[in-house]
Amino acid sequence: MIGLVGLLSMIFDPAYAEGSSDDSSEASSPLFGAAEDAIEKQDYAGAVPLLQQVTSVEPQNADAWNLLGYSNRKLGNLDAAASAYKTALTINPGHLGALEYQGEMFVQLGQMDNAKHNLASLQSLCGSCEEATDLQEAINDAKS
Repeated sequence: MIGLVGLLSMIFDPAYAEGSSDDSSEASSPLFGAAEDAIEKQDYAGAVPLLQQVTSVEPQNADAWNLLGYSNRKLGNLDAAASAYKTALTINPGHLGALEYQGEMFVQLGQMDNAKHNLASLQSLCGSCEEATDLQEAINDAKS
């Protein structure tokens, strides 16, 4: 049942858009599931220590590093977010979610060239997938 709930949350929550994950993740991990639940409730402060535990036990889990970056970015901890995204993308350079979220962080920092580079990478990997569309919208919104 927990697996089904996790799958449904990934389908219906944009934070877990299709193709965002990496085969190295252990999505069935209780800690990872608890972190996903916290993020779904926008409890980013609660998600961070859970994700830190997951990445400590599973250092090659690009999904956990990505969500750690996402949670830190939502909390305004941009240095920690940047580090986590970098780790996720070192593990899996084609991680769609990490490319999108790192790109959104670049937009937030005013680093539009870097954001556009991530967008080009996404478009190369997945065309006009949800991650590319979301990042394009963030870039467009920053211009207005």
